[in-house]
Parts: sequence; structure tokens; C-alpha cells
Amino acid sequence: MYTLRNRLLIGLGLGILVMLGLAFWSDLSLLGSIFSRFRWEFFPLALACTLFNYLLRFIKWHYYVRRIGARDLTASASARLFVAGFPLAMTPGKVGEALKALWLSEWSGVPFSRGLPVVLAERFSDGLAVLALSALGVFSVPVLWPVFLGTLVVSLGIVVLSQIRPLMLAILRALERLPVVGAKIHPLREFYEAGYRLLQPLPLLFAVTLGTISWLGEGIGFYLILLGLGLPASTATLSSAVFVLAVSTLVGSVSALPGGVGAAEASITGLLLLTVTAETATAAAATLLIRLATLWFGVALGLAVWSVTPRLWKREMPKPAGAIQDNPA
Repeated sequence: MYTLRNRLLIGLGLGILVMLGLAFWSDLSLLGSIFSRFRWEFFPLALACTLFNYLLRFIKWHYYVRRIGARDLTASASARLFVAGFPLAMTPGKVGEALKALWLSEWSGVPFSRGLPVVLAERFSDGLAVLALSALGVFSVPVLWPVFLGTLVVSLGIVVLSQIRPLMLAILRALERLPVVGAKIHPLREFYEAGYRLLQPLPLLFAVTLGTISWLGEGIGFYLILLGLGLPASTATLSSAVFVLAVSTLVGSVSALPGGVGAAEASITGLLLLTVTAETATAAAATLLIRLATLWFGVALGLAVWSVTPRLWKREMPKPAGAIQDNPA
């Protein structure tokens, strides 16, 4: 937890520096003038769209949790773990998100090696969802074609390979005969079996569909922020908002930077200048507002859950799920 705390602080510090850098780059006085004219009644609506995104993603998370056999975990406890995971995205490479699998193991009793695929499949299906949304305009920006097509091919390859069960089982049997790896093959087998179940066609279709709708909701929130900044209410503005947010989410995810900070902000600002507005300060203001309404809002919610659930970070959680229901603090 000490190491995790330090990594989290690095991510938070980097995020603050990026926000300050973006503000100074766009001219602070001009940015202040734009914020003073911003229609702030749109900001709570954008937060509501983010909450809509979180709600649908939680439904997917809880579906995955049930699918790997953690049926004793209540919906409220599952929601607490889901929201508590938001700040973990601020660790370098998002490696801290593996802690969600450990929490899941301790709160439900499922092995860590079976819970880890839930975290990975959640991210993977989100990636496919934003890929689908970015298809709205990716081919109008030639520089993005290779990234889009490369990510799509790799993603589909992972799905296909995971479902060729005889091949994967043969590989596991071969690894089992190796002197060092063989002793640790059981957790690896648990990992594969859970991943196989989560990436089967129907569960994957359900997860990606739910993810597409949830991220579309967040794109609509970005559209509302653009309206608050004075951009025209039109189908073109809406499609650009959804496209820009989807692509920046994808870029932030593959960058391995904490929370995608730096990469996501640069993508949002650059794509806005390319597709929506020629004003640097307006693009920067939109970037700062949408990151506050999405990334930083989520981090704040997660830290709030941490504050009322000290067992998450004190590492003193009981193993039976029933104990959580009796003493949720």
C-alpha cells in the first residue's frame, strides 16, 4: 500500500501539472474570460452524463463478477469496489488496478487469479466500445487510421486466440511440464478459464454494447460542455464531441500514463482544434472542463469511498462477503 500510495501521488501530481500547463499554454487571462462566460448550468448535466457512464459500467462489472462465480458478493459491496477502483487508474501503467482483483478476492473468496481477468476484461471491453465510437470520424483524420486499425486487429486477435480452447489448453499443458513454471500453472489455468468465460461471444457482445452506450453518454456530456462554451447545437458538434472524447480515451488508455494524463489532454485539445474550433483558449477550456467532469470527478468519488471504507487501504478486510454486509464501514 505504501508503494501504491507513492505511485498514486505521482499520478495525481502529474495530472495537476498537465492541467496547469494547459492553462498557461492557452493564455490564462483569455481562459479566465472564457470561464466567466461559460454557462455553468451545463456542468452538472455533464456530471450526470458521467454518472450514467459509471452506472452502466458498474452493471457490466457486476455481471462479470457474477460470471466468474462471485455470487455471494452483494450489489452494494460490488459497487463499492467498483467506485473505489477509480483512483487506481492514476497509477503509472494503471498497474494499481490489479488491487481491485485483490479486493474482489478478499470480499468474495474467489481466487485472485480468477478475479484479475474481470479487471482486464472490463478495460478490454471499454476499449472495444470506444473503438466503435471513434469509428464515427476516425477516417476523416488520416493520421489516426494506423492506430485505429492496429488496435482493432490486436483486440480481435486476443478474442480469437482466447476462444481457441484446445490450443490454449495445449499451451498450458506444455507449460505444466516446465520445471519452474509447472508449479505455478494452477493460477494461470484459473486466469485463462475466467478470461475464456468473459470473452465468449455473447458476454463480450453484451459488455461492448453496454460500454458503447455508457461512453456515448459521456460523449453527450462533452457535447453539453461545448454548448456551454457557446458552440452551436448541431449534429456535427455532437458527433465531433463523441468522436473526440472516444479517441482521446483510447489514446490515454494505450499511453500507459497515469489516468492517460498528458496524452488524453493533448488529444482532446488537438482534435478540437482540428474538427470543432480554431480558438486555442476555447479548446483548452473544453479540455479542462471535460477532464474535471470525467477523470477528476471519478477520482474524487473513489477517494470518498476510500475515506468511508478504511479496510480498502489499511489491508484489514475480512474474507467472507457476509462480514461486509454487517459492517460496511
